[in-house]
Amino acid sequence: MSYSKSQTDKAGDILRKNNLSKEDADKNMEILSAWREKHIYPLTVFNRRLKLFSEKLDKSALIVNRLKRVPSIVNKLNRMTLKLTQMQDIAGCRSIMGNVDLVYSLYKNHYKNGDLRHKLVKVNDYIMNPKKDGYRSLHLVYKYISDKNDKYDGLQIEVQIRSKLQHIWATAVETAGFFKKQQLKSNKGEDKWLHFFKLVSSAFAIEEEMPLIEGVSKNKSELYNEIIQLEKELQVKVRMKQWADTIDYLRHVKDERDVHFFLLELDLIQDKLLVRVFNKRQEKKAIAKLLEIEKKIYDNPNYDTVLIGADTLKNLEQAYPNYFLDTKEFIKKLDKILDYK
Repeated sequence: MSYSKSQTDKAGDILRKNNLSKEDADKNMEILSAWREKHIYPLTVFNRRLKLFSEKLDKSALIVNRLKRVPSIVNKLNRMTLKLTQMQDIAGCRSIMGNVDLVYSLYKNHYKNGDLRHKLVKVNDYIMNPKKDGYRSLHLVYKYISDKNDKYDGLQIEVQIRSKLQHIWATAVETAGFFKKQQLKSNKGEDKWLHFFKLVSSAFAIEEEMPLIEGVSKNKSELYNEIIQLEKELQVKVRMKQWADTIDYLRHVKDERDVHFFLLELDLIQDKLLVRVFNKRQEKKAIAKLLEIEKKIYDNPNYDTVLIGADTLKNLEQAYPNYFLDTKEFIKKLDKILDYK
């Protein structure tokens, strides 16, 4: 069923409210889901281009796409004064490149100076201008424009391009956020954990020879020593290893041929991660299942679900290690800092 933009915006406004009845929450999530589903076709178009040019530059590039989760949508609506139909990242695709040079090469050659007919709305360079919490990535927002069918014209798609090191940091933040039950990725939560990740982001920026965040020591020895002291106090490594050991990963993936969507369900009560797969012909079934789960777990921090487009389970695990509570790569990088003399 389709809904008007005014109906969609009204649903977003209602979902901002606290203590909604289950009936009201379910009804308005259905409207939100219909708006989100509409973005799948233009997302597929953008994802195809991103994959083509990313892999030309870097054969090991990881490309995935996702529809924004209901809690993330509602949190963003609450943080910002915008309407649901104005949100720029309802649907997004991401490329994880080997290093920063490859990130900018992809952007300059195939987006900034590319032949895209779609309208570039915004460029947020969080690599040269990192967010205050340490987040670093390159974000491009486009309005979809078709030369054949105007059904999807004006829908906005976000393209994210980041280095592997930036990705390792971002997924570690999300993993910690899951277990701490805090919105660390939105810069909300315990000050010491937020500061720890801010410091580590700056250490990674030094490694990549990129700008550091304001208010953080630019002296490598001082920065590393502060990380070492805070890691010892928070026991970051120990906790991350414990989190990874608790999860029971249920892979319902027997045959990866023709797989198009992976639906992940994370249950922190029973410590389980369930992965379901859907092919291209099961697009509507995947969306319906996502909505069914979101209705069930709405406003419950112990559960999470997301629908991701990826070519293989291996790519999924590498691109979204936070859902698998996998922080091995982050710990390897952290160990180098902790061993600094």
